[in-house]
Amino acid sequence: MASLAPVADDTARRNLRVGLMAFAGALAMLGLGYASVPLYRLFCQVTGFGGTTMIASESKAASAAAAATGQKISIRFDASTASDMPWRFEPSQATDTVTIGERDIATYVARNVSTQPITGMATFNVEPEQAGKYFNKIQCFCFTEQTLAPGQEVTMPVLYFVDPAMLDDPNMKGVEQITLSYTFHRTKEPVNPAASGTN
Repeated sequence: MASLAPVADDTARRNLRVGLMAFAGALAMLGLGYASVPLYRLFCQVTGFGGTTMIASESKAASAAAAATGQKISIRFDASTASDMPWRFEPSQATDTVTIGERDIATYVARNVSTQPITGMATFNVEPEQAGKYFNKIQCFCFTEQTLAPGQEVTMPVLYFVDPAMLDDPNMKGVEQITLSYTFHRTKEPVNPAASGTN
């Protein structure tokens, strides 16, 4: 029986090593799961993949304006909220006709209809998907979280332009309207004063 002790110890060490490796692998997968959403969003913003709009600098906006040919395109504005988001959220106008290459501004109106402060963040995309890389935002409420007090209503602007490069893209041939969509999601749970012990 004494000769079995080293074998048992060796087996226990091997089992411990395998267990630790499995635990480390699980932690790595969990970390990748959390990182995948922001990494995917960054990828979409850089490439316009999946109808994600581009973020543009002032210099890019100026270059697009210089390349403008006077051609027009219709923009349709869409708004929605997640099921747990107690806001009313809508565009100030349903459609607008803009000059391709020239910057324009659209506004959305949000109102917190709950009795507590609510923080949210807007996700966005455009349709058709191939238009994503040509729809450029210079400034947008969707770049940061927004917090509204109970009953507060705000107007949220989006400064944007449509890149004239779309006119040279055969995939954009026949596209007469681009739809810009936003969905607000709740990002923080309200603090319950009774639960936190504050008055």
